[in-house]
Amino acid sequence: MTDPKDSYDRVFQRLEALCEGETDPIAIMATIVCELYHAFDHFKWVGFYRNVVGGDLKIGPYQGGHGCLTIPFDRGVCGKCAREKKIQNVPDVLQIPHHIACSSSTRSEIVVPVLGKDGRLIAVLDIDSDTPNAFNETDEKNLPKVCNWLEAAIAQ
Repeated sequence: MTDPKDSYDRVFQRLEALCEGETDPIAIMATIVCELYHAFDHFKWVGFYRNVVGGDLKIGPYQGGHGCLTIPFDRGVCGKCAREKKIQNVPDVLQIPHHIACSSSTRSEIVVPVLGKDGRLIAVLDIDSDTPNAFNETDEKNLPKVCNWLEAAIAQ
C-alpha cells in the first residue's frame, strides 16, 4: 500500500509543474480535482463548490458521479464548511443529520475552505469516500496545501 504522504508529495510535484504560471481559477480547480481523484483510490468524488451567489455554493469542476448543483450555506457538510471557514472531516456521514446525500454510497467526507487574501470564502474543496473514516490527519494537513495553488492564483 502506498504511503498517503508519498501520494500527496507526487500530487504537489504534478500541481507545481501543471499550474506554473496559470492564473485562471477554474483551470486550476480542474487540475487539482483531476490530480486528487486519480491519486487516491478511496476518493470517490472530488470537486469544488464555488461561492458565486450570496448564501449558496455552486458546483465547479469535479470528478466522480454527479454532484449537487447548488448547496445553501445552511445545509450539508459543505455549507457548514462555508459558514465556519474550517475543515470538516466527517468519519460517518450517516451519523449527522445535516448531510446532503448526493450519492447513497458516500460514507465519509472531508471539506476544505478556500479563502481569498481578505479572508472571504472563494470555494470549498469537497471529497467523498465510500469507506467510513476514510480521511485522517494526513489529509487534514495536506489538502489545505493543495488548495494553496488556487488561493495563490486568486491573489494575483
